[in-house]
Amino acid sequence: MADWLLPFLESYRATNAQTPLYIIPYDDNLAVTRRAAEVYGVKLASEDSRELDALASQLYPLFPGHRRRLRKFLSLALPVDEVLYIDVDTILFRDVREAFGRLEPGKADFIIASSSEEYVYNKKRGKYDFLRDARLFNDGFFLTSNKILSLKHFYEVIERDEAIFHDVRKHGMLFAQPLTNFVTHRRGLKIASLTERVPGASDESFYKAKDVSFDAEGLPLDGAGQRIFFAHWAGAVSLPSRRVFDKAWLDYAKRAQARLKR
Repeated sequence: MADWLLPFLESYRATNAQTPLYIIPYDDNLAVTRRAAEVYGVKLASEDSRELDALASQLYPLFPGHRRRLRKFLSLALPVDEVLYIDVDTILFRDVREAFGRLEPGKADFIIASSSEEYVYNKKRGKYDFLRDARLFNDGFFLTSNKILSLKHFYEVIERDEAIFHDVRKHGMLFAQPLTNFVTHRRGLKIASLTERVPGASDESFYKAKDVSFDAEGLPLDGAGQRIFFAHWAGAVSLPSRRVFDKAWLDYAKRAQARLKR
C-alpha cells in the first residue's frame, strides 16, 4: 500500500495542496502512513470503522483481508460538505477543485470519472427494473455529499436488499465496486460523469489509456483533446514501468522517497 501511497501524496502536493486531504487507514499497519501524513501535512481519518467492518464481514465472510476495501466508504463520514474520494493507486495531474460545486440534486447526485461495464454486475441484473438501464462505473473516483449518500444509506439498503445484491453482484475478487454501484442505483441517484460536469475535463484515467498526448505544460490530454485529471492503475498487478503515465508515477515515487528521508 505504501508503494502506491507515496507517489499519490507527492502528486497531491504538486497539484492539489490547497485542498484538505484525509487518508483512510486500510489496516493497523500505520507506521509509514503516519510518517507520510506528517510530512505531507494531511490528516488520517479517525472515524470509527467498526460498523462498516461488520457490514464487510457480513457481505464477504471468506475474504478478511480484501473486505477492508469497503473502508473507502468512511469518506462519507468525514466532516466535509462535499467529498471527492480517490483510490491511492492514482496520481493527480491537475487541480481537482474544479470538480467541487458541480453536484445538482436530482440531476448530478454522484459524479464519476469512468464507466465499468464488466466489473459490477452479472447477467441477473436484467431481472430488476432499477438495474436494467443503470449506469455502471468505476468507484476509484467519485464525488458526492453525505447529505445525498451516507453510510446510513449503505446499511439501510443492505438490510432491505442483501439478497438482491448477492444475486446480481459480479464475483471474482470484486468487493467495494459492486456495492457502491448497487447502493447508488437502489437509491435512484443520478450519476453524472466528470466530463459532463466540468468543461473540458476528460473521463479518461485508465493507466492503459491510448491516444494520449500532452499540452504545452506537459499535462495529458485524451484523444479528443480533453484534459486528463488523473491516472488510475485500476487492476494493475505490478508497479508502473513503461506505459504512458508510468514515467510521471516513477518520478513522483522517487521524489516521495527522497522527501521522507529528509
